Amino acid sequence: MSKGKSGRQYLEEVKTQIPEITVHDLREQLQRGNPLRVLDVRERDEWEQGHVPGAKFIPRGHLEMQVEGWEAEREAPIAVYCAGGVRSAFAVKTLHEMGYRNVVSVEGGFGAWKSAGYRFDTPFRFSDTQKIRYSRHTLLPEVGEAGQARLLQSKVLLIGAGGLGSPAALYLAAAGVGTLGIVDFDVVDLSNLQRQILHNEERVGVSKVDSARETIRKLNPDVRVIGHDEPLNSENVMRIIAHYDIIVNGCDNFPTRYLINDAAVMAGKPLVDGSIFQFEGQITVYNHEGGPCYRCLYPAPPPPGEVPSCAEGGVLGVLAGVIGSLQALEAIKILLGTGEILSGRLLLFDALATDFREVRIRRNQQCPVCGDAPTITELVDYEQFCGSPFPRSLDESEELAVLLA
Repeated sequence: MSKGKSGRQYLEEVKTQIPEITVHDLREQLQRGNPLRVLDVRERDEWEQGHVPGAKFIPRGHLEMQVEGWEAEREAPIAVYCAGGVRSAFAVKTLHEMGYRNVVSVEGGFGAWKSAGYRFDTPFRFSDTQKIRYSRHTLLPEVGEAGQARLLQSKVLLIGAGGLGSPAALYLAAAGVGTLGIVDFDVVDLSNLQRQILHNEERVGVSKVDSARETIRKLNPDVRVIGHDEPLNSENVMRIIAHYDIIVNGCDNFPTRYLINDAAVMAGKPLVDGSIFQFEGQITVYNHEGGPCYRCLYPAPPPPGEVPSCAEGGVLGVLAGVIGSLQALEAIKILLGTGEILSGRLLLFDALATDFREVRIRRNQQCPVCGDAPTITELVDYEQFCGSPFPRSLDESEELAVLLA
């Protein structure tokens, strides 16, 4: 009667069939910025005690069901580790059988990594309430607990708590973005309530920053609101934006729009920009990973009074909800590092036709702010006036016509 293989014999056989690297090799590849995905196949209690920075957590028992949601490309380079190198060896064998061709096991696993004195991260610990609140996010492979933890530790600055800032703030808060800064020095007016859903009739005459803070507190107490109840200018803008990861711009005047664009470029901050007028809206992302900035599209402000304002021309309230929600979406995608960002793409929305159109825009090498030889190197305060930040039809924009030629 033949005897079966022992567990150790089977492990030794598996190790002859798979490639392995040391923790020193792993660290060197990560430091070089090689496109290496790192996968932790331990159990949750082990993961919570610490893990390799940037690693993805998929317990060995869930590997076959979840790995494709994390990485579907069979040629992707992946390093798998466990506590000591046993479970990772079997996991690599399984991945090879699933068609993954560039997968290695890390010898000694996390124990060897920790013994070598290399830095490791401890995951964010969710409260029981947070586990329930964000459960629909954490079920998504593109978010998961790691992504939700990233949102809770992120900081987004909203320029304006008005028509665009209201839906953007509400959805960012609901998503669990941990810190929201709000810049607005206006008070709630009855005419605002047709579109500015952060506020209500009881708060007419109240600071918009205070009103926004109260609404967000009731929606999600996890979110800290930092109010900047002051007008932006060249003296305070860099101080205000310094502590935030992303800027979401919903202001309705050219001076602030140009100022925040220039400051975002100089500070290296992505800028999610939206605007609305009557039945038309637009959204794009500026200054993201080498993409264009606002001045690439509109190099200089128009003369005062040349373009009508929303106060003069009106705006459909629900349009603000559409564009502001899209701004929140783009900010969340940037924070999570997932999806295709609206950088270099101007999304135009016609509410009357319920029609979306996309216009490609490119970085202008002669841009006065983000170009190869910028001519604007200091912040400028423009004369304050209110106007629509985009022409009523593309045909009326000489600058855009030149850009698209």
